[in-house]
Amino acid sequence: MRAEKIRTYNFPQNRITDHRIQKSWGNLNDVINGKMEKVIAALQQSLTT
Repeated sequence: MRAEKIRTYNFPQNRITDHRIQKSWGNLNDVINGKMEKVIAALQQSLTT
């Protein structure tokens, strides 16, 4: 049985998608290199709403 998707890294489209909060960001290379501020902020915001 396949587990639910949490996050998708789409290299051809240079995009990362978090399926838990239904949000996508461009510039996948930045996220891979540790610049996760936008992702973390969106996850934190989803916890407070």
